[in-house]
Amino acid sequence: MAALISLLAICITATLQFVFPFVESNNGCVTADLIHRDSPLSPLYSPSETNSERFHKAYLRSISRLNNHFNPKAAASPEALQAPMVSSGGEYFINISIGTPRVELIGIADTASDLTWIQCKPCYKCYEQNPPIFDPKQSSTSRNITCQSESCLRLEKDRRCDTNGNTCQFYYSYADGSYTTGNVGTEVFVISSKTNPDQGTFPNIVYGCGNNNTGTFDEVGSGIVGLGGGPLSLISQITKSINGKFSYCLVPTSAEGNATSKINFGDIGLVPGKSKVVTVDLVDKQPTTYYHVTLEAISVGSKRVKYFTSNATDGEEGNMIIDSGTTFTFLDPQFYEKMAAVLERQVGSKRVDDPRGYASACFKVEKESDLPNITFHFAGAADLKLNTVNAFARLEEENLMCLNMLPVDSIGVFGNLSQMNFLIQFDLVERKISFMPTDCAKC
Repeated sequence: MAALISLLAICITATLQFVFPFVESNNGCVTADLIHRDSPLSPLYSPSETNSERFHKAYLRSISRLNNHFNPKAAASPEALQAPMVSSGGEYFINISIGTPRVELIGIADTASDLTWIQCKPCYKCYEQNPPIFDPKQSSTSRNITCQSESCLRLEKDRRCDTNGNTCQFYYSYADGSYTTGNVGTEVFVISSKTNPDQGTFPNIVYGCGNNNTGTFDEVGSGIVGLGGGPLSLISQITKSINGKFSYCLVPTSAEGNATSKINFGDIGLVPGKSKVVTVDLVDKQPTTYYHVTLEAISVGSKRVKYFTSNATDGEEGNMIIDSGTTFTFLDPQFYEKMAAVLERQVGSKRVDDPRGYASACFKVEKESDLPNITFHFAGAADLKLNTVNAFARLEEENLMCLNMLPVDSIGVFGNLSQMNFLIQFDLVERKISFMPTDCAKC
C-alpha cells in the first residue's frame, strides 16, 4: 500500500472538480474524484434505500446501458429481465468547469462515449438539470468549428451541418428515443482542486453544445464526459499531455465513510510485469470507442471453464469490453449457465433465484469464505483473480449472496463491480490495460 501511495503522490489530487486537457500540471498527471451515484456524496444518494434496492436498480441501469450503448438490437437473455431504457445510465459523476469565465457543471464520466457534450443555451428543448446551463455566448473562449473541419468529419454518421452548411453539428440518439443535438465547438476545460484551482487547463477541446436534448437524462448531470477510445474523446484529445495514459481506482459501494473513487490523467508509474500487476492487451476493433479485450476462460475455484459465445462472430479477439459505466459483468447466456452450474457444485448449496427475478445465481451461505474464488483468464496469460466484493453481492434482506454477473445475448462487458479495489491503468500508446489489487478507499 505504501508503494501505491508513493505512485499516486506524483499526481495532484483534485476534489470533486474534474476538468479537461491541460497546459500545465505537476509531473503531467492530474487526479479527480469520481462520485458513484449511490455514494453519500452523490446528489442522487438516498439513505433510506437498502442494499437490495440499490442492487436491483443497478441491474436495471446495466441492462438499459447494454442496450443503449453496446447493442441497441440486443435483448436480455430469457434468464434476465428486460429493463426500461434509461439513456443516462452512467454510474459515476465528475464535476467539470468550462469556458471563460468558468462555469462549474456535473457530467457523467463515460468510458463508452467519445464526444463530450453538455446542455447549452439557447435551449430550445432541454431536460431539467440542477447545475446552471452553459451559455457559450457568455464565454470569450467559445468557438464553433466548421462542417468540413477534420474534427467534424470524425463524427461520421453523427455529423450534421447547419442550414448554411458552415457550422458543424452533432446528433446522438439512444435506443429509448432520447437524443441530443446542437453545435460542435471548442472550449477551455479545467481540472481543479481546492488547493490548486488551476491544476490543469486544457484549451481548444472539441465538444458538443446541445441545444435540443430530450429523454430520460438525470437532472443531476449536464451531459456526458467522453472517456472512450475514439478520436473525439477527451482522452484522445489530451493524449499527448498525459502520455497516452489514464487510470482509475473504484471504491466498493459497501465501503464505509466518504471515500471517493479517483481518476488520474497521466502516468502514475504502474509498470506492467511487476509483482501483482496483471496486464491485458487491448484489441483494435470497431467501434474504437470501446476498450476491447479477449476473454479466454473463467475459473470457479480450481475448475477452469473455457469461454465461448453463441454467436460465432463474437468468439474471436475482442469479445469483451472493459466499461466503468456498467455495474454488472455480462456473459454469453450458454456460457453463463455452464459456469453457474460449476459454481453451484463448488458452493455445495442449491442455486436459488433473487426473489425479484433479476439475479439467477444466488446462494444461501453462512459466510463469504464458503464461496469459491473467481478468476478471469484474458489472452496473453493474464489471470485476474477477483475478490469476493468483485464477484458477489450480499442481499441482506433476502440473506443471499448473488453472482455479480448476468447472461445476455450481446458482447461481453466487464462491469465496474468486477473492477472495484483495482488500480486500473489504460495505456493507449502501448495498447494495454493493467490491474493492480488496491484498497481504493485509502488512495
